[in-house]
Amino acid sequence: MNGMKRYLAIFSVFFVIVAAMIYSAPNTALASTAVTAHDFSFVSIDGDDLPLSQFAGKVVLVVNTASQCGFTPQYDGLQQLYEDYQDQGLVVLGVPSNDFGRQEKGTAKQIKEFCRVNFDISFPMTDKTIVKGAGAHPFYQWLGEELGMFAQPRWNFHKYLISRDGRAVNWFASTTRPQSPKLLAAVKDALKDQVVGTGKNS
Repeated sequence: MNGMKRYLAIFSVFFVIVAAMIYSAPNTALASTAVTAHDFSFVSIDGDDLPLSQFAGKVVLVVNTASQCGFTPQYDGLQQLYEDYQDQGLVVLGVPSNDFGRQEKGTAKQIKEFCRVNFDISFPMTDKTIVKGAGAHPFYQWLGEELGMFAQPRWNFHKYLISRDGRAVNWFASTTRPQSPKLLAAVKDALKDQVVGTGKNS
């Protein structure tokens, strides 16, 4: 009986040590397979592949846009924001969508021309994309999972901030102007960090 107790005691100690080693070891497998924005790809407004991995190391402000919306004048602010912070690593990515009020009915060519003529847009843009509901682009489905249902687009010119390492770190409603203090502060904070973006849901 004493031998059995001693055996069980030794086994228990061994089990505790092994368990501690397993739980204290860095979970590199999970870290290496975590999904980020850089795992997704769009079609560009010119019809080419547009992998978000090309923006790795940059801060990206993703905005679902429309040409015939009351918020369409925000294109001016988005272009200015891009010009002001591009050299520091900011990318603005326009994602035209006809999901809200059917206010983006044109073709990709028409949308691109509209943006060029009216706002002299130079930041990258995608082809027209579904951003809400069951048919939403996988990137937008991922954003909903990452940031929650309240962060999902409810209208045109909803904004997401993606950190340099591809994490969804902030979101802004359509009413938040590109030059608003809240958005500018979040962009500046994300640009300061060379590895990980910062910010909380807004």
